[in-house]
Amino acid sequence: MRTRSIGTFTVSAIGLGGMPMSIEGRPDPSRSISAIHAALDAGINFFDTADAYHLEANEVGHNESLIAEALAGYGGGDTSDVLIATKGGHLRPGDGSWTVDGRPEHVKAACDASLARLGVEAIGLYQFHRPDPAVPYAESVGALRELLDAGKIRHAGISNANVQQIKQARQILGEDLVSVQNQFSPAFRSSEPELVLCDELGLAFLPWSPFGGITRSSELGSRFAEFAKVAEAHGVSAHQVTLAWMLAKSPVVVPIPGSSRPETIIDSAAAVELLLDDEELLRLDAV
Repeated sequence: MRTRSIGTFTVSAIGLGGMPMSIEGRPDPSRSISAIHAALDAGINFFDTADAYHLEANEVGHNESLIAEALAGYGGGDTSDVLIATKGGHLRPGDGSWTVDGRPEHVKAACDASLARLGVEAIGLYQFHRPDPAVPYAESVGALRELLDAGKIRHAGISNANVQQIKQARQILGEDLVSVQNQFSPAFRSSEPELVLCDELGLAFLPWSPFGGITRSSELGSRFAEFAKVAEAHGVSAHQVTLAWMLAKSPVVVPIPGSSRPETIIDSAAAVELLLDDEELLRLDAV
């Protein structure tokens, strides 16, 4: 398994996003735990979650608790090198909608709750989930600074951020800002400037929904014929080609495909071994 750096952590070049295990259409918990164990068996040691990955209003942190349970019950080896990255500042009231709360007091309280659910002394990577238009961005990011100073988190990250916000967070957090998590996929390319800036600054860039979202992942090959053609030439899935294409863009890229099935996790993990040539990369970039 190829590796990447996120702050002081060395992680697998492919991570696993936990959202599909905990929101609409989620499977039985036993299947999700089997999927997390399959990821560990495949060499994946980076798991992305959030307190907002849940359904009902009374089950905040469902996915955090699920990942903590899966790690505690894993019998396949040492998990001390696993990095769990979680997020706060985005909420689900329980009616299917998403809201935001970037107030520093909320971000800090959310972190405390995540600490308890994950059962760790300090969260390896804690990320501000989404900007709140009602709160100055510097104030929300400043809460991460306070959490770092309090020793509650080891590294800080931001999500759904634009170039200006990345630069502002860097000024506030300095070297303790280690990652940016933005949407990026063959269907969603508007985060290219943020990816370029992360490459320049040495920040990990974590593409979420790399296959275009939970409901459209299965359509990847049919929607983007060039990815399907390259996949056919290599005898692999279009999903593997997508991840390999992302990895080729920069050594700071760590895709975090979401999954709840062991077989799709194993397929994604295999993408680290798929090397695309320059001509193929140019064709995919042109899509």
